Amino acid sequence: MIHFTSDKLSKKQQYKFLSGSIIPRPIAWITTLTADGKTVNLAPFSFFSGVSNELPLLSIAILRQNGEMKDSARNLLATKEAVIHIVDESLIHVMNQTSRSLAPDQSEVELTNLTLEPSLSVQVPGISEAKIRFETTLHQYVPIKNQQDQIVTDLFILAVSDFHFSESVFDQKNDYILTEKLLPVARLAGNKYATLADEYTVKRPK
Repeated sequence: MIHFTSDKLSKKQQYKFLSGSIIPRPIAWITTLTADGKTVNLAPFSFFSGVSNELPLLSIAILRQNGEMKDSARNLLATKEAVIHIVDESLIHVMNQTSRSLAPDQSEVELTNLTLEPSLSVQVPGISEAKIRFETTLHQYVPIKNQQDQIVTDLFILAVSDFHFSESVFDQKNDYILTEKLLPVARLAGNKYATLADEYTVKRPK
């Protein structure tokens, strides 16, 4: 085995090792509103997962750039609301367009032909073209600090208030998500992405 100790790694190496090993990662495509309610921010993040089913909770870690909080994180703290979309194969290229850095009062949605749709429980609109979206509110905010007590990552635990599924990807009889219809996209390292290959079943032991 090739071995490294974390205290000898650069930040770039740490990121490469984590993002290249923890794969595939789902992509949270997030809409948020600026504090004044005038601008819809849209951005993808792949340090994203579920937290609990006792409460419908999601986790999203938004890494800072040069110590500065990203627009999505700032908006989340200000409004305590967001809509999370699952990225599928039909959305990969438009999702990538929204990853560029813009001024806080510029909307990434304006770079696209996407359609905004009003939400039911939050003020933040959703993206109509996404086959799955979750309306969420802030459940818990955890600032992640380094050894110098500087915040390096903004970790959000979000509570889902509303689930939206396209009829094309949802089995209403069994309450299943049809992954073969959804065709979700996963994040790998660098500029690489992946789609699902063959599905198979392995039953848990009792």
